[in-house]
Amino acid sequence: MKSAAIRQAFLGFFEKQGHTIVPSSSLVPSNDPTLLFTNAGMVPFKDVFLGRDPRSYVRATSSQRCVRAGGKHNDLDNVGYTARHHTFFEMLGNFSFGDYFKREAIQFAWKFLTEELGLPKEKLWVTVHISDDEAERIWKDEMGVDPERFSRLDEDNFWQMGDTGPCGPSSEIFYDHGEEVWGGPPGSPEEDGDRYIEIWNLVFMQFDRDAQGNLNALPKPSIDTGMGLERIAAVMQGVHSNYDIDLFQNLLAAAAEATGHADTSTPSLRVIADHIRSCSFLIVDGVLPSNEGRGYVLRRIIRRAVRHGHKLGATGMFFHQLVAALDAEMGEAYPELRSARGQIERVLLKEEEQFARTLDNGMKLLEEALATLKGDTLPGETIFKLYDTYGFPFDLTADVCREREVSLDETGFERELEAQRKRARAASQFGADYGVALTLEGETLFSGYERLEDSAEVVAIADSEGNPLTRLASGEAGVVVLDRTPFYGESGGQVGDTGYLEIDGGHFVVEDTQKQGSHHLHQGRMLEGELEVGAVVTPKVDSGLRAAIVRNHSATHLLHKALTMVLGDHVQQKGSLVTSERLRFDFSHFEPVTGEQLEVIERLVNEQILANAETHVESMTLDEAKARGAAALFEAKYADRVRVLTIGADDFSIELCGGTHVTRSGDIGCFHIVAESGIASGVRRIEAITGQAALDYFGLQEARVARMGARLRVKPDQLEERVESLVERNRRLEKELEQLKAKLVSAEGSDLLAEVQEVQGINVLAKQLEGVSGKELRGMLDQLKSQLGSGVMVLGVADESAGKVSLIAGVTDDLTATLKAGALVNHVASQVGGKGGGRADMAQAGGSDVAALAGALASVAGWVESQL
Repeated sequence: MKSAAIRQAFLGFFEKQGHTIVPSSSLVPSNDPTLLFTNAGMVPFKDVFLGRDPRSYVRATSSQRCVRAGGKHNDLDNVGYTARHHTFFEMLGNFSFGDYFKREAIQFAWKFLTEELGLPKEKLWVTVHISDDEAERIWKDEMGVDPERFSRLDEDNFWQMGDTGPCGPSSEIFYDHGEEVWGGPPGSPEEDGDRYIEIWNLVFMQFDRDAQGNLNALPKPSIDTGMGLERIAAVMQGVHSNYDIDLFQNLLAAAAEATGHADTSTPSLRVIADHIRSCSFLIVDGVLPSNEGRGYVLRRIIRRAVRHGHKLGATGMFFHQLVAALDAEMGEAYPELRSARGQIERVLLKEEEQFARTLDNGMKLLEEALATLKGDTLPGETIFKLYDTYGFPFDLTADVCREREVSLDETGFERELEAQRKRARAASQFGADYGVALTLEGETLFSGYERLEDSAEVVAIADSEGNPLTRLASGEAGVVVLDRTPFYGESGGQVGDTGYLEIDGGHFVVEDTQKQGSHHLHQGRMLEGELEVGAVVTPKVDSGLRAAIVRNHSATHLLHKALTMVLGDHVQQKGSLVTSERLRFDFSHFEPVTGEQLEVIERLVNEQILANAETHVESMTLDEAKARGAAALFEAKYADRVRVLTIGADDFSIELCGGTHVTRSGDIGCFHIVAESGIASGVRRIEAITGQAALDYFGLQEARVARMGARLRVKPDQLEERVESLVERNRRLEKELEQLKAKLVSAEGSDLLAEVQEVQGINVLAKQLEGVSGKELRGMLDQLKSQLGSGVMVLGVADESAGKVSLIAGVTDDLTATLKAGALVNHVASQVGGKGGGRADMAQAGGSDVAALAGALASVAGWVESQL
């Protein structure tokens, strides 16, 4: 059963049970400072469970895209080396918001697994929390689960999304892969084996854990379930590794082609196949590579994939080429991926190119360090500086040093790395909610509309967990609250300002500014000196970043108006993100925006920029603003008096907005749309750039066109015609190549038949092949079967450079009652240091002892004789 069919079957089943199908939400949680990424299917419903977000339905089902690559839930380092860890995965879930509870949740799960998917009951194992007598009774007495396939566990059966938030006891369902796979049931000493694999977790949501760790009863007991699509697909497709399911096979093949490394079982290829999914979907959801927060995690994942590609021998830029294969696999289920494909490829290519430069710079610095090295050990501080400041991977430093017979001070490196981790955790905004501002009277006066520098008094300091402090010493991270500030606190889609708080003899670097209640929270760390409550400081906003943010924010207002003019008055803002690098605008619209429409929208915005009209900001009552025709966010809550922004010639755009903006529309410079995509049913997204970022983008595109023209030896205006000609020629050559390959395979198969030997009347062929890749063995085997008619075959390929052996065994249908391909291939594989498995008529295996392959194949005839 294909993954897409499982996804559809799950959603369809729960829709029939009265659940509303809810589209996958963004990987970036909305208004949740405690989470780095959406890491579970229930995250979009967190406020629903807490009673803060009433919905029109009480039952929901979804297939939610998730990322676990940072914070509490971080699987990054395991990816590629285990069968089931991923940075990106899809979580199938059904939810009840105060409607049904344990009994119905258990009934739904059991019915779907055993009836809809047809899984044998004797292959399933159930666990509950040690305190949950009710769930145990339902499973045993009502569902008839065998007590011998049931466990009560402690911490493994209490689920929580993070350090705070909804939580409760859970019941897990495991699939038993059979006694031939090592491992014990849940709770046993051997539970880490691969025999019993968790496929579904039913969380009985009863509590809300606060920042102090207290469990508070939720308004209504609710249900949150999660079943990994990749895991259940592995079960349904009869494989033990998620990387063997249909979703991954084409991605692995594409990665093998892009890197030139054919063995798709290589951990590095698995890393690449996994990472293209998380990187692509993070970019779809507005995350771009950067040096902080979510952008830093994305950059780390991209660079990890690129490094593994280079480790396999890839040359040039390869990672962005895999987006096409991902689109083919998941574009239909996630149309926003398909729409954003070009943007994803551009972002990944740019990051690959930047990383290539980083590697070049790192090599120069490493060479300098080695040239001046005293002794034969590279200091840990130097290794860490290369890693942290220049992004130079540790293992690449190790490779270079090994070649020079230089040792590494790994202990020193780990010490520096742990210190950096502590600083990162302390400075991260993705921790618990800061409670310090809630205990303060008054408010922070915002002066940032008029100035970028001010004088202010420190009224409160807190550490990164929100605990009050009286002072911050040099190097310490924390949160500073002022009585007044020019720093804009993140809100309305506009990111918070950065800069410095200056004091005599000291600097506090502001890495982000958040709003909590009526106060602005300046998050950062002391670079030097000390800062105390009551001190007078000089807050200075980073003017360059503020100017870039302002350009993008003002452009969103012009864009909004242009969208309504071109698409219609039904267009409503559904969300936005404004940073110094770009802008993102989400809006209601029922179909993709065409290329022609995008051109008109872009032209209208740029016309207003060229008009260079003065921007006006006024304060008025909400009724007055409505009378002026001011646009407002749908369902937003506003105070009695609002701030109204008018921008563009002839009052082009009039909107309610509390953000910062350009003085004149011409200050935006220029505007360019880089992507348009769908992110949910009836919601579209436009991403755009302005000012210097747009100019840089135009320069990059022009340079690429020039390079392509030079390589193809045509002028830029002849490039399109030349490319079309090459595409047609390539298509013709590929067809001819496939025809030639088919002829060669047929000819080689005929030659092999001459080497068939007879064992008690059965045709037996065991042959080591040359010039054939491991993935081509299947085609060779099928060809031989059709030509041989009846018999047993084992084909082997040795890759001496990689130290790997690939094997495939086949038994024609008339002989499978006596001879099993799985047993045969394991007989051969055991002699070359490997193992394998498969069906009675076909099985595959791998090994590592290349030298033993010839002898192992020679034993096939004897094995066949022993089985008769």
